[in-house]
Amino acid sequence: MDRAALLALPSLCALWAAVLSLFPCGTQGNWMWLGIASFGVPEKLGCAGLPLNSRQKELCKRKPYLLPSIREGARLGIQECRSQFRHERWNCMVATATATSAPLATSPLFGYELSSGTKETAFIYAVMAAGLVHSVTRSCSAGNMTECSCDSTLQNGGSPSEGWHWGGCSDDVQYGMWFSRKFLDFPIRNTTGQESKLLLAMNLHNNEAGRQAVAKLMSVDCRCHGVSGSCAVKTCWKTMSSFEKIGHFLKDKYENSIQISDKAKRKMRRREKGQTQTPIHKDDLLYVHKSPNYCVENKKLGIPGTQGRECNRTSGGADGCNLLCCGRGYNTHVVRHVERCECKFIWCCYVRCRRCESMTDVHTCK
Repeated sequence: MDRAALLALPSLCALWAAVLSLFPCGTQGNWMWLGIASFGVPEKLGCAGLPLNSRQKELCKRKPYLLPSIREGARLGIQECRSQFRHERWNCMVATATATSAPLATSPLFGYELSSGTKETAFIYAVMAAGLVHSVTRSCSAGNMTECSCDSTLQNGGSPSEGWHWGGCSDDVQYGMWFSRKFLDFPIRNTTGQESKLLLAMNLHNNEAGRQAVAKLMSVDCRCHGVSGSCAVKTCWKTMSSFEKIGHFLKDKYENSIQISDKAKRKMRRREKGQTQTPIHKDDLLYVHKSPNYCVENKKLGIPGTQGRECNRTSGGADGCNLLCCGRGYNTHVVRHVERCECKFIWCCYVRCRRCESMTDVHTCK
């Protein structure tokens, strides 16, 4: 460890202490903080010092080698959430922390949205669970862990008549899904209160929907073998899709998410009249409460509103000034960009560039 890292370690530990002091151990979603720690987790803290509930800490102690995958899964989920919603009124904003300040609110990373029971809650739980499956499975395939590796069930098989067989290293997504369930799913029987049970059941379902998205988008890759580049025989293996593709799939599920009744006692049912008997599928995203419009700032709920957000004047989509600014209009100001351009190498030996300026109109919501 270099000198700069050693000098920074005390402040980083102090930051984690500040984060941990704000959250009770049993609060759901605290593990998500691991995804924004750009400096990583100080090793001296160990599992006991991380923002995990008691079940997660116990699992961490038994499988400490999975900690890097947990952190990477949280990072993947947060990054994809912010990417999918970057142009919308709710832009998947997360609380931030620095070495000198505490997080913005005494709630988990996503604040109000994590416990609101809205469509946004559904997406957060789904994408974070999917991120954990994806990162753990990748670690297995890379040989970073002893108890999992490639999917051994696909080693011997295929279709000789069609000229292909299973080989290579297929991603063992089943292990990733198993670990994600073990790490994230909290038993409903440990929860009191009808509304709390309903929200937990909703979150558990959306966790599973995220996992199902990873499994559903598995693809088959093949490599040809033969004389002079012919494809007489193919070796094939199963691989996970890019997490960006999984994010797009979950965003589509978000757009078509299903509101469930808050009066159902045993089984979750659709709230819409005439649809109560229509079955709910494993990969559907569910929500209980309608979302706020996110247009106006609400400090109590931690909603910043869209004032000051940059918008696209010519777009008719969610990033357009008309929708993003909620009809309030927008301000336009000119930004000057200065950069080096038309660079040429002069013999010998330096580079000569011109100084170029450009003017750009930037539109921000009123």
